[in-house]
Amino acid sequence: MLITESRALAAFCERLAGAPYVAVDTEFLREKTYWPKLCLVQLAHGDLAAAIDTLAPGIDLAPLFDLLAKPGVVKVFHSASQDLEVLFYATRRLPAPIFDTQVAAMVAGYGEQVGYARLAAEIAGATVDKASQFTDWSRRPLSDRQVAYALADVTHLCAIYETLAAQLAASGRASWVGEEMAALTDPATYAADPRAAYLRIKVRRPSRKTLAILREVAAWREEAAQQRDLPRRWVLRDEPLVEIASHAPRDAAALARVRGLDERLARGRDGQALLAAVRDALATPEAEWPAPPERDRRRAGDESLIALLQTLLKLCCERHDVAPKLVASRDELARIAAEPTADLRPLKGWRRELFGADALALAQGRLALTGAGDTVRTVRLDGA
Repeated sequence: MLITESRALAAFCERLAGAPYVAVDTEFLREKTYWPKLCLVQLAHGDLAAAIDTLAPGIDLAPLFDLLAKPGVVKVFHSASQDLEVLFYATRRLPAPIFDTQVAAMVAGYGEQVGYARLAAEIAGATVDKASQFTDWSRRPLSDRQVAYALADVTHLCAIYETLAAQLAASGRASWVGEEMAALTDPATYAADPRAAYLRIKVRRPSRKTLAILREVAAWREEAAQQRDLPRRWVLRDEPLVEIASHAPRDAAALARVRGLDERLARGRDGQALLAAVRDALATPEAEWPAPPERDRRRAGDESLIALLQTLLKLCCERHDVAPKLVASRDELARIAAEPTADLRPLKGWRRELFGADALALAQGRLALTGAGDTVRTVRLDGA
């Protein structure tokens, strides 16, 4: 069912309001804009399923957004972060509570970042047609094939959710998924801070002065992209920003010499804004300039310890049938090797119980790994 008018949407949402959960998916575009453009929202529970045309003229989406915020209804997504970001920008609030089947599948032993199509096949016995995956969802009218594709992304999600929820309840791991959902439903995860935009730009061995300028010019670009609703790279690419931060041009002539910067931009309003950003950075007290990222602190022998931690991670995750990527990244293992008391994700909550405590013990010489036939096992060296 495709819903294109307000009365039908209100009636459909009213039917779902008493459901224990609702499967949710979105279709959106953002290739030519800064803000994602919400084009379609799909909902399903049991035999009820509909695709809601959020671009339909005059449609009142309030019942949809109220349903997504209803605390008594679990909103089920697969790989939720992008959908949540799109809905946050559309409504300035996040659906809650939520359940991400990709995260749940990693906890339940289906492997790392398992795709929706695979879960649909293994759990629901369904084949998902991905032919319309990269269609232009903003064009109207939508074809029957597009609507069928969109609805398939939520109809099978119901069976996937029910199976995974039952498995997690039986294994006592439902709380593990709950910990992961807390970060996904934190608005700070999706709020774009222009003054933090510089952190995404790669600079080789930057000085504090370079970073101070980069912070200001990147913030200008972020705000300009938001105001104009254009991709960042359409306003100005990263490379000219790094050049500006490195050479600190003081006038339009110097700015025009920056490689990759159009001379008309340099001598126009945007050029003046960039020069003002450079002046603001240089006027900032040096004590407030950003510090360069910490150099790699690895010591001689850390690589060997990291290799042992990787083996331990694999061993622990195989023992508990959990995807290693969900537990710890290689960078986190390197931090444990170099700074075993660091406040890191693998050393908190269920991850600490599953792996983190043993990882610390290994890093501190209180645990060893040894061969045992065709496998590896742990040996406590501290009598614990």
